[in-house]
Amino acid sequence: MDKKELYIGIMSGTSLDGVDLALAHFDQGVTHCLDTFEYPLPEALKQQTLQVCQGQPTTLKVLGELDHQFALLYAEASNAFLKHLKLQASDITAIGCHGQTVYHQPTGVHPFTTQIGDANLIAIKTGITIVADFRRKDMALGGQGAPLVPAYHQTLFPTSNSCKIVLNIGGIANISVLQPTGEVLGYDTGPGNMLMDAWVKKHLHLPFDREGEFALSGQVNSSLIECLMQDAYLQQSPPKSTGREHYNLAWLEHILGQLNDVLPAEDVQASLLEFTARSIADQCQLYQSQHQDQLLVCGGGANNPALIERLQALLPQWQVNTTDSQGISGDYMEALAFAWLAYRRIHNLPSNLPKVTGASKATSLGIIYHAE
Repeated sequence: MDKKELYIGIMSGTSLDGVDLALAHFDQGVTHCLDTFEYPLPEALKQQTLQVCQGQPTTLKVLGELDHQFALLYAEASNAFLKHLKLQASDITAIGCHGQTVYHQPTGVHPFTTQIGDANLIAIKTGITIVADFRRKDMALGGQGAPLVPAYHQTLFPTSNSCKIVLNIGGIANISVLQPTGEVLGYDTGPGNMLMDAWVKKHLHLPFDREGEFALSGQVNSSLIECLMQDAYLQQSPPKSTGREHYNLAWLEHILGQLNDVLPAEDVQASLLEFTARSIADQCQLYQSQHQDQLLVCGGGANNPALIERLQALLPQWQVNTTDSQGISGDYMEALAFAWLAYRRIHNLPSNLPKVTGASKATSLGIIYHAE
């Protein structure tokens, strides 16, 4: 009997709240999630990375050392996961590792994207084949290199006579639009947790606003909302993608500086939650059908009840739920997606959706790094 192919997916997203790992087997288009694991991201590494992501001056030496540190972190996380699973390196076909994005510039004269975490080092430290560098081939074909997860969502959630939108709320919020016709669209809607996390970190020294409590203690400021909703990115047509290089604390403080009033910190937080919810809901409404449409939420923002309640209020005709209700862990969705992308690359199967990314053709994404 043939041995089952096992894949590990690794993701540390724009929120930098830890390393997520998922073990999966893929059989005739069906995902079998066998186990998940979370590994801590050291605070010092997080802060150093944030400085680079937010455009503060850096050096090639700093970037190179971060590349090495993230590789060691991913290798440590993978080896700890293997120990937890009671598996050997030889049991794993490949690891799909997205790497840590430090800059994403998909438009302009010289588009590029940079993910760090040396895959050669991860392969050597784990003894497992690594698939990494998923975005740049799509960009070489004229695409945005993002989002890549809609292709995976299409395999998870078959369409019916209604529209299904899979909403991932990480640092950035992105949607996969699964239309009744079978057509799939996907793009970043704007900020997810990123601005709320940065603001609560500055004022309460907390990594995130647990259950939206800080936001709920404030009042939404209409003048601030008006300024935020005029952001140029929101007016762009897809394909489009964004990140921390655009939405960051400096960007927010620039907008706050244009207001006549100095707002209480809790009112800013309430307004940021409203901004996130409204920028998402505005895009979902573009695809509303005459049937019972579904919004399936995953990512860290799915654990913020204040944000979910606001989305439901803004989308009264939609069934708003988490992907967990469909049997897929919202916390590990992206890790599973990169396990799937690794599986597709190992078998040389196409894994991007040109309609989503803007690439000129479908292709198998990722570079394979062998352990030996």
